[in-house]
Amino acid sequence: MKIATILLIAAAIAALAAGLVMPGWLTFMLTLALAKGLVVLGLLLLMRAGLVSFGQGLYYCLGAYCVGIAGDYLQTQNALLLMLLAVVACVALAAIIGLLLCRYRDIFFAMFSMAFSMILYGILVKSTAFGSTDGFNVKPPLLFGWTPGGESSPMMAYGLAVVAVTGVGIFVWNYLRSPMGYAGEAIRENEIRVEYLGVSVRKVIYIKYLLAAAMAGLGGAITALAAGHIDPEMAYWTTSGEFVFIALMGGTGHAAGPVLGSIIFELLRTYAFQISPYTWQMILGTALLAIILYLPKGVWSLVERITKRIAA
Repeated sequence: MKIATILLIAAAIAALAAGLVMPGWLTFMLTLALAKGLVVLGLLLLMRAGLVSFGQGLYYCLGAYCVGIAGDYLQTQNALLLMLLAVVACVALAAIIGLLLCRYRDIFFAMFSMAFSMILYGILVKSTAFGSTDGFNVKPPLLFGWTPGGESSPMMAYGLAVVAVTGVGIFVWNYLRSPMGYAGEAIRENEIRVEYLGVSVRKVIYIKYLLAAAMAGLGGAITALAAGHIDPEMAYWTTSGEFVFIALMGGTGHAAGPVLGSIIFELLRTYAFQISPYTWQMILGTALLAIILYLPKGVWSLVERITKRIAA
């Protein structure tokens, strides 16, 4: 087993142990951060190929609504089954939309992806069966027959989030070092040369798009299980923009960047809103501007610098 995998598993065990003593509000906030980190991990795959998607809110929202709808109409509260249904539904939709999007690049890819997300937002807003703009509540989930209650309620979603991020993180770490992962970087640098080498660029991008959709759906499902409520705002363009914001903040040079960026983002937003409820966006904008100026490769680049100095 590689050292990186061992370290990631050790970090996950430490995070689970810390969850037993953390206050409920912190557990809930970290759960949301990890769920969004999953979405940004998928976005990382696309950005490494030179593509920026402003439509990941589509799958984030769809995954959450799959959890809510399955609980109401299929009468199931099994958390693992609900998460699986969310991933399958997102991949099925991405398999259709991806056939179109894999043909486009740059601003066209970004705008078309956002357009599909806004279509879902419009449908949900007009749908009274799903609560329209108010959304609806999600039934309390079960895990192997156990229904958490009281102070232990946030812990189940947190545990699922930690395990999911660990598993997906290990996958992304290895994927980025596989031929398919390196093909994405080659496409970003020179797409025509990749085609000359006999590699189908559309196929590579299509696969990355499917993987990104699956991760976004999983993140949405965990968010729904943790929050207990879903609404159409999850598909709005500002939500997708938030994921891009986190990707820039954390950096795309390492698989840990999106998770670190997501945690920093949630902490920063929470305290910014507490300090200045009406201008908290300005604080976030200032933080992002500072990171772009002093850490253009994201917060994770600072970790890499410190590691190199220690090693030297």
